Amino acid sequence: MWSFHWGRFTKILVLLPLILVSVVACTLSFSSPLTWRNKSSVLSLLISDDHRNQPLNLLGEVEELSLHKHLEAQNPVYSPSDDQNRKGEILQDSTLSLNGGNDSIIKTKIIRRYSKLEMVEARLVKAREAIKQAARNRNLTSIHEDPDYVPQGPIYRNANAFHRSYMEMEKVFKIYVYKDGERPMFHNGPCKSIYSTEGRLIHEIEKGSLFVTEDPEEALVYFLPFSVVMMVQYLYVPGAKEYHAVGNTLVDYINIISQNYPFWNRSLGADHFMLSCHDWGPHTTSYVPNLFNNSIRVLCNANTSEGFNPKKDVSLPEIHLRSGEITGLLGGPSPSKRPILAFFAGRLHGHIRYLLLEQWKDKDHDVQVYDSLPKGVSYETMLRTSRFCLCPSGYEVASPRVVEAIYSECIPVLISDGYIPPLSDVLDWKKFSVQVEVKDIANIKKILMSISQSQYLRMHRRVKQVQRHFVVNPSPKRFDFFHMMVHSIWLRRLNVQIQD
Repeated sequence: MWSFHWGRFTKILVLLPLILVSVVACTLSFSSPLTWRNKSSVLSLLISDDHRNQPLNLLGEVEELSLHKHLEAQNPVYSPSDDQNRKGEILQDSTLSLNGGNDSIIKTKIIRRYSKLEMVEARLVKAREAIKQAARNRNLTSIHEDPDYVPQGPIYRNANAFHRSYMEMEKVFKIYVYKDGERPMFHNGPCKSIYSTEGRLIHEIEKGSLFVTEDPEEALVYFLPFSVVMMVQYLYVPGAKEYHAVGNTLVDYINIISQNYPFWNRSLGADHFMLSCHDWGPHTTSYVPNLFNNSIRVLCNANTSEGFNPKKDVSLPEIHLRSGEITGLLGGPSPSKRPILAFFAGRLHGHIRYLLLEQWKDKDHDVQVYDSLPKGVSYETMLRTSRFCLCPSGYEVASPRVVEAIYSECIPVLISDGYIPPLSDVLDWKKFSVQVEVKDIANIKKILMSISQSQYLRMHRRVKQVQRHFVVNPSPKRFDFFHMMVHSIWLRRLNVQIQD
């Protein structure tokens, strides 16, 4: 009997080292690419530097841009369930028999557990693939059913891909709002005036009813809730030649965020976003290099000559809500009741307006350009009785006249250098607007007169269609201004893969 047990014990001693080697080998071979790779904070930005100054088209060229050959986000070897409770996957489950019979004495089970970040990134992998597949359908109408709105027509770069991306956003996109910072410079913003879009977005996100999570571990992006407009109001000394107080306050805030939370340092800010409609927004972010270079900056001043990068930054429309509401601003007469060819009224701000006023003020009945409207003439009436509305840049590239034109169903004529229009990743602006180079200001009438009546009618219908994406609703509705801005942020997050 002793010889029998001694023989079994000898077999155990022989096989035990082999079992340990097998366990170690399996553990290494099944390590996730997200954790076994080089520990750089940001794995990849999918868009190469060669396209930084090009208008963004993430959905029209998904295969080329969103899955760039050598920058493609790697598909994890795992596929975690959408069920948040699933934390791991059995990688090996085996039973060892020492004597070839039913007398089994050792059972090994290796479980690979996934971090919350890995599970978040896995969902993004699925979303990228879904959008890629949808982009292959080049029909002008989305094939996806939707009770509220089905994107269709040439105003979209790819209606089907946009619709699929929008639906994927609704399923998985989560925003975490940092609680740090005190009002009025944080968690606050203007909801009336030319800066209203900054305040509207801040307040809507702060409500926490749409896309916001209280669990930072499940968030896809992190919102930095400071307002440049409010900082300027409370920190800038009128007449001063510098505004370091604004920039230094932002530096201090990011330092607090990076010390209190792991997320900023993990990605170097690449999954964080801020928003500003103030002219000083871009320069203020330059006080924090990682914010300027890595983070998603949602800016009205979307000027490529001042560092705006359309591959990671978002162009925010400038909307002048004088009363805080859009009541009475939407709609206008039919094309047959618009006798004025082109209209502009505005003060002398910047060299582009100087050239426009010099060339056309009081020069032509068809192209009516004013620095100040005559007494008794309504600005809104002029918008509604014009076929084309001139939207020249001022000191900065953004102008509220773009959205004013769309609201009034007047074809916007963009006159600027380096301006990236809002929603250029989804919308094809050439289909519902006219873009005039600064050097062609003298030829504006010739350019507009060359547009045929049938082409103008098509553009007019498209302006009416695109209007829904710029409407600021008191309570956000699907596909409106708020949702489209969130979608633009979502697209930028899709281009980044984060490692632990």
